[in-house]
Amino acid sequence: MSAPALRWISPAEPLPPARHALRSPNGLLAAGHDLSAPRLLEAYRGGIFPWYSDGEPVLWWSPDPRMVLYLDRFKCSRSMAKTIRRVSRPGGWAITMDRCFSRVMRECAAPRPDQDGTWITAEIADAYGWLHAIGHAHSVEIWAHDGDDAPLIGGLYGVSIGRMFYGESMFARVADASKIALCAWVGTLRSLGFRVIDCQQRTRHLASLGAAEIGRDAFLAEVAELTALPPPDWSAVQIEFPQV
Repeated sequence: MSAPALRWISPAEPLPPARHALRSPNGLLAAGHDLSAPRLLEAYRGGIFPWYSDGEPVLWWSPDPRMVLYLDRFKCSRSMAKTIRRVSRPGGWAITMDRCFSRVMRECAAPRPDQDGTWITAEIADAYGWLHAIGHAHSVEIWAHDGDDAPLIGGLYGVSIGRMFYGESMFARVADASKIALCAWVGTLRSLGFRVIDCQQRTRHLASLGAAEIGRDAFLAEVAELTALPPPDWSAVQIEFPQV
């Protein structure tokens, strides 16, 4: 039996349901050229995300199982808690939300020793910049100290629909900066009635922080429930270092 052909999606067509994704490669669903904000929101509401390299069409994925972080299962180690207490003292690090979304994306796209390239292309950066502009993408920034001249040393960004958050990428220029950004973001999301962060695919780093795999059907049920909820008033949200 021949392998099923990958479906090509025109801008006028909806994405196929996530359950139609291939088993090999795990989760590959469709290809196309549309990376507009409406297409991205359609995808995330359906448990689908884009992942491709320069020179490729936009590839849409929905792997099974799916790596997620339930917020009440986040693991803050003793060493991380000790670091948070140290860096959150007066004169220490500073934390902000949505201060420089595009810069956080550029930092996440920067070359890393364990990677040959980046999936965060200029096209991806532009598309998620539009999501940020309309209130559906957010960033967390960690600064070496408070003040306009402070170096940016870590952060993360992702997509938010309703009360569902989809983590996209993190970076750290100083040890533990991205972990502390995530720890603070978990606390903020919990206070806003969020329940889970989509982590897409399994990594040992995410597993060490409490993330685990669930089946696609269970993931899609979470997405359907949480994206249907009203979003918070992001303009009123302030992020702070967690109390540990």
